[in-house]
Amino acid sequence: MKAHLASYRLFLAVLGINLLLLFWQPALARHSTVNSLSFLLEVLSIVPPVMILMGLLDVWVPRRLVEAHLGPDAGLLGAVVAILLGTAAAGPLYAAFPVAISLQKKGARLANIVIFLGTWATIKIPMIMMESSFIGLRFALLRLLFTIPCILLAGYLMERVIPLESLPDNTASAAKTCQI
Repeated sequence: MKAHLASYRLFLAVLGINLLLLFWQPALARHSTVNSLSFLLEVLSIVPPVMILMGLLDVWVPRRLVEAHLGPDAGLLGAVVAILLGTAAAGPLYAAFPVAISLQKKGARLANIVIFLGTWATIKIPMIMMESSFIGLRFALLRLLFTIPCILLAGYLMERVIPLESLPDNTASAAKTCQI
């Protein structure tokens, strides 16, 4: 029972804080509850399509395809594919983590998973277009020029820093062969 409640600790903490606020600051409690429910509804509207996407990825994309393009032997092509996958993605960053886990289970290299996540968070095609229209094309391209090497560095550094023993079993064997 205790372990089951531990998985809901964030929800229970927010609920507890909102209940405490109800006694001291009812207006703030109302505002906090509305914001909490709004975020919950947003997450609930995004998570089901992501789960469907993960199911389709598991069924339609063979492991050998992911290993060939994102795995230990993919080299620089793997980083390019990870960047392209991240830029084409849509949705908030928390939607990327289930996709990253699915890629991990299919044999993707840790560096390429980190590159995918970093790209999803910072470089999306619609974001670049919006930046270009608001701040200018020069700024958008400069930001892109500085962001890509940082994402690549973060990916390869994470692969070096994270011990293989801390990775889930399904990637530990693949990660042993992809040390740079």
